[in-house]
Amino acid sequence: MNKIIKGAFAGAVALGGLYVLSTQGRTGHPELARLQGWKYAHRGLHDAEKCENSMSAFRAALENGYGIEFDIHLIKDGNLAVMHDRSLLRTAGVDVNITDLTTEELSNYHLGGTEDTIPTFRQVLELFAGKAPLIIELKSDDNAEALVDAAVKAVEGYEGPYCMESFDPRCVHILRKKYPHIVRGQLTEDYFNSESSLPAPLKWVLKNQVLNFLTLPDFVAYRYRDIDTFSNILVRRFWGTAGVTWTLKTQEEFDDAVSKNWIPIFENFKP
Repeated sequence: MNKIIKGAFAGAVALGGLYVLSTQGRTGHPELARLQGWKYAHRGLHDAEKCENSMSAFRAALENGYGIEFDIHLIKDGNLAVMHDRSLLRTAGVDVNITDLTTEELSNYHLGGTEDTIPTFRQVLELFAGKAPLIIELKSDDNAEALVDAAVKAVEGYEGPYCMESFDPRCVHILRKKYPHIVRGQLTEDYFNSESSLPAPLKWVLKNQVLNFLTLPDFVAYRYRDIDTFSNILVRRFWGTAGVTWTLKTQEEFDDAVSKNWIPIFENFKP
């Protein structure tokens, strides 16, 4: 019996050690410092008059001295469009997939009943021109490598501070393998505390960041309400990986996140 207990204990210790090792990220990227110390407007500084992920919202963020977090999709002609959802139903009132459009067709769809139409990634880069940092979320549609390649090509020669992040570990892994010079981040959350339809084993893997050893993210972007999960203790305190948190809806949440050294992404107020 003692041998069985000792064997079980040794096995548990070994598994625990493997788990700890699996959560390791990358530290010391020289460009990360340029992203820290900023406040980031979630999908731009949008409100009732300015739709999310619109050029008006991005201009407002820049005018107020904020960086931005925004989303890009690879579209039909190989260019990149700025949109959170794959469908335009919520933001433009038409159930059309952004990935089925060409660059020329983007201007046919108005955002939230405003004059703004769907921006291109290039337009955002030209607007910011290095004046404030960009957190670029890669929205993959089973096209991870093509999306990453297009995004990296688009930022060639861009001298301002930026990083790329994704919920899809495949995107982050491709950044690691092909474009290690780019600051990369893994987006995640407690998938058991969300409306995600992912299988339970995959929820556990993503929540607990056990793929970090493959992606080696420079930062982990974790949902604010979930930041006290055990995996974050390992990633932030043990391994020293930087942290981004989203989406902060009040000044109290913002102050709490900043006091814990999280890079803040906020929405619906001005911190």
